[in-house]
Amino acid sequence: MDDAEREAVQAGTNDSGTIEKTSGESKPGKAELDELKKNNAELNDRFLRLAADFENFKKRTARERETIVALANERFAVDILEVMDNFERALRTDDAHLRKGVEQIHQLFTAQLQRYGIYPIDSLKKQFNPAEHEAIAHIPSGEATGTIVDVVSPGYRMNDKVIRYAKVAVSNGNQQNQEA
Repeated sequence: MDDAEREAVQAGTNDSGTIEKTSGESKPGKAELDELKKNNAELNDRFLRLAADFENFKKRTARERETIVALANERFAVDILEVMDNFERALRTDDAHLRKGVEQIHQLFTAQLQRYGIYPIDSLKKQFNPAEHEAIAHIPSGEATGTIVDVVSPGYRMNDKVIRYAKVAVSNGNQQNQEA
């Protein structure tokens, strides 16, 4: 098939007998082009506004998060100040009542910590667990190897998460049995 035949197949004739192309696209008119430009500008404007709104949202939520943390810390500090007040009262009393006052302050302080979900880790006579304990000494004792025989500094957990490891002394077994 030569070029003339191909053109005749692709072209049709109109009523006046002139040849018109039936396939292929015509170029868009100026009105269509202006409409496409207008739509593009509107979409671009919407995109820019949405991006700005998202940035504002991120900044606002960051400020709100900081405010929530600050308020939580403030509430905790006010509760701890109550314990401080009781320490100051205990220091002003005579020695006879000092021990009783300190015990009451300890109970109050423990209650305040528990109010915030902070509990001590029970370690004495338990098996050493590196997820909860930090061994600072190995000492001979009558306890089985790996058993905690002394708590130097108690550990604490807050809502099932260890926030401070217990510093403990761990038994390395009975030295007399090991030497024999």
